[in-house]
Amino acid sequence: MTRRTMPAHESPELVDLYTTYTAAPDSLGARLARTATAHGASDPLVVATSADFALYPGGGKPPTVEGFRYSTRGFKELAGISHLGPALASLVQLKHRYGDEEWLAEARRLLSQVERARAANSVELWRDTIAVEAYRGREQAIADMIDHTCAVTARYLRAALADGDYLNGRTLRSDYLATGVDRMMIATFFLAGMDISFRILRWFDEQEVDWDRAMVVIAGRQGRPTAGVTWNTSSIAAMVRGASRYRLPLERMYMAPHAPTFATPVDGDLSEVIALEEPLRRIWLSTRATVEMGELMFPDQPRYVPGQADVPDLVDAGIVEISEMPAIHGPDDWPALVARLRMVLEDPRQLLSGCVTDYAVSQLVAAGNDPAKVVVPGLDGVDYRS
Repeated sequence: MTRRTMPAHESPELVDLYTTYTAAPDSLGARLARTATAHGASDPLVVATSADFALYPGGGKPPTVEGFRYSTRGFKELAGISHLGPALASLVQLKHRYGDEEWLAEARRLLSQVERARAANSVELWRDTIAVEAYRGREQAIADMIDHTCAVTARYLRAALADGDYLNGRTLRSDYLATGVDRMMIATFFLAGMDISFRILRWFDEQEVDWDRAMVVIAGRQGRPTAGVTWNTSSIAAMVRGASRYRLPLERMYMAPHAPTFATPVDGDLSEVIALEEPLRRIWLSTRATVEMGELMFPDQPRYVPGQADVPDLVDAGIVEISEMPAIHGPDDWPALVARLRMVLEDPRQLLSGCVTDYAVSQLVAAGNDPAKVVVPGLDGVDYRS
């Protein structure tokens, strides 16, 4: 073992005992990690970053990668519409909470962009240019929803610019969100989640993953810095579970926000993805090796079993506080759907765009991954032209 110079307050003998097991490249713990990694080299490894999935089949076979977020058709266009609610709420905060007179300039800038977006929006844009497979047959409804949202947003902004006292939380709720904007937010979040999930479920089906043996690592930052670090707050985890048709045992999925990640491959260059296979396998397998010590050392104590957090059910009208996403009983369950909008804003663990992704995934799985058989809440059956 390599010796090092120690501070005067440390005992070299006891520190050497510490490094014999851990905190050294040649420690017993490091050997266990290397041995476990070698032992699991043939098992399939699924890695998700904030933008891509990689499947390492194992046994030295090359990985395959599927992008799912930033290259998604229509994602940014829908996000621009879905974020209009928070954008107007931001203006209210600037004016009333912070006394920032720049809200006027920001309101004018936002109004200009809303008018440009409304002029560019059309059924032809969504059907022929953006052309998202999962939205096929819904292009007119999407265009109508966006036109309505831009119209009521522009109307509200003009009223606020004409009379600064009009811009406040009360009118934001009564004259803006209540015009269908809250339902539009659910619809756009659902559409984005449905499209990504539809493609990811299809891609995983093509890979024929052995989910009983699969190791899953969700690596790096997912959305805002505090979000998506547990499996029940991660929309990516919801997609993986759906792709396995809920066969993947939860104990085989590890959230690793500090794990190394690869950039989205360019021109088919998988060199960075390949280089990270061993470190990512080591994260999963060394973690599992430590987990397995529990049964070995304390077999007479209660066994840890990962389970779903208690899900509040808002059929109980007395519930005024929640700490987990409420259950959704169907596409018309607006108390639960709108409560989720509030929760993803207030709960820093949540991804804003993941508001209803788990629900979209479950509906796709139930429909055999056919988006046409799924009901999009806030869009299907809603006439935004009236």
